Amino acid sequence: MSSQDLEAVLAEAFAKARELYAERGFQRRVGFGKKPALINVDLANAWTRPEHPFSCDHMDDQIIPGVQRLLEACRKNNHPVVHVTTCYQNINRDDSYTDMGLWHKKIPIEYCDENNEDVWAIDSRIAPVDGEHVLVKKRASSFHGTSLGGYLRSMGVDTIVVTGVTASACVRETICDGIADGFRPIAVRECIGDRVAGAVEWNLFDIDAKFGDVESVDTCVDYLMGIQGDRSTS
Repeated sequence: MSSQDLEAVLAEAFAKARELYAERGFQRRVGFGKKPALINVDLANAWTRPEHPFSCDHMDDQIIPGVQRLLEACRKNNHPVVHVTTCYQNINRDDSYTDMGLWHKKIPIEYCDENNEDVWAIDSRIAPVDGEHVLVKKRASSFHGTSLGGYLRSMGVDTIVVTGVTASACVRETICDGIADGFRPIAVRECIGDRVAGAVEWNLFDIDAKFGDVESVDTCVDYLMGIQGDRSTS
């Protein structure tokens, strides 16, 4: 089955599932808040560039151009931006003290060696500018074991506009933890990717039903342009 055929099958299945969810009171809207931040999850070279084990689809034609639009809107309107990446100091799989924990027993995260910055550096096409935060995580969620929640709360952020990869893992876990921590998660449809056919469609459907709102990049850009950030210093 081609990816196009799979997408058609999923679209039909999700249409019926949306009717079921609507009857049972799911798919409510969390909505946009008053103070957004853009969270770009793992849009680093190991995920955005070809020939890496973590490389994802639709980077050049869809995800990167969409994120560039979101960044432009955030920078024009003083909205916080967090670039999240993943790397490890101790990639020795035989060392029980490795900062990889147990995740290396499932996926090849030892590839993201802190000493090889080119692997985990944010893609140069969406590189951070002065004042934007780069956060290193060790697990799937951008919140788990990091300072992200406190950092966002210190600025009064109530809405996280989330992009990145993968839909089935790090983006999903970030959104689930985001709503659990009291933030309004907005998943940007065109700016979320994966490696496996159907993974984006399924996860965005499920996120939209239970954990956050899935919105188009156009809608998110309009929102970011329509609300002014307050970047003050003390």
